[in-house]
Amino acid sequence: MPSRVTQSMLNTQFMRNLNNNLNRMEKLQEQMSSGRRINKPSDDPVGISFSMRYRSELESNDQYQRNVDSALSWLSYADETLGQAGNVMQRARELAVQGATGTNPQEALDTIAMEIDQLSEQMLSIANSKFNGKYVFNGELTDVQPYYDYNAGSASPDSGSINFEIGIGVKIPVNVSGKDIFGQPDADDNIFIALKDLSRKLKSGDIKGVSESIGKLDQRMDAFLAVRADIGAKTNRIELAEDRLQDININLSSLKSKTEDADMAAVITNLKMDENVYQASLSAGSRLIQPSLIDFLR
Repeated sequence: MPSRVTQSMLNTQFMRNLNNNLNRMEKLQEQMSSGRRINKPSDDPVGISFSMRYRSELESNDQYQRNVDSALSWLSYADETLGQAGNVMQRARELAVQGATGTNPQEALDTIAMEIDQLSEQMLSIANSKFNGKYVFNGELTDVQPYYDYNAGSASPDSGSINFEIGIGVKIPVNVSGKDIFGQPDADDNIFIALKDLSRKLKSGDIKGVSESIGKLDQRMDAFLAVRADIGAKTNRIELAEDRLQDININLSSLKSKTEDADMAAVITNLKMDENVYQASLSAGSRLIQPSLIDFLR
C-alpha cells in the first residue's frame, strides 16, 4: 500500500538534496583552492596514513642530503689542504735533491736550509687548518689546536672519527688524523722531524745525511698519497649516495603528490557539473514549494 506523500516530506527531501549538493561543492571548492585532495584526515583516512609516512621519509631523506653536503664539503676542504701539503713535500724533496748533489758551496746549502725552514713553518700552518671553525686534523677534538711550533714532531693528534650518516644505518668517517698525514709522533718519517733533520744536515754540510733525508721524505710522501687516495674513494662513494638520495626524493615526492594532490581537471569538471545540478535543484525546488493555499485561493 503506497504511503501518503505530504508537502512536508517533499520539502524535507528537497532540502536534504540541496544540502548534499552544497556539501559536494564546498568540498570541491576547497580542493580547487588548496590544490590538495586531502585537506583533513576524514577526507581519506587510509590516504592520510600513507601521506604521513611519505612526509616522514622525505624529512629523513632531506637530513641525509644535508649530511652528504656537509661530508662532501669537509672532504673537499681536506683534499685541497692535502694538495697544499703535497706541494710543500714536493718542493722540500726538490731542494733535498739539489742539496745532495755535492757541488753546492756551504752558502748555497744554507740558503736551501732557510727555505726548508720556511716550508716546515708552512706545513705547520697546514697541519692546523680549520674548516668552519674546526681543526680538521685533530680527530674528534676539533676545538683543540693539534700542533705547535715547539712540539710539532712529537705532537699526538686525536685519532677519533667524525662520522656522517648518509643513509639508514650508513655512516662514513670523513676526517683524517694528523698522524696519518704528517707521521706518527717522534717517527723518523714524521714530516716535521724529517724537515728539521734535513735543515740541520744542510747547515752542517752533511751531504750523505741529506741524501738519507730524501728517502724519509719519499716514505712520508707514499703514506701521504695513500691518505689522499682514501679521501678520493670516500668522496666518490658519497657522491654515489647523493645520487641515490636524489632518486629516492623524486620517488617519495611523486608518491606523496599522487596521494595528496587533487586532479585539478577532474575537480573543475566535477565542480561545474555540481553547479549545474545545484541550479537544477533550485529550479525544481522553486516549482515544488511555489503552490500554497494562498495561491489556490487566488
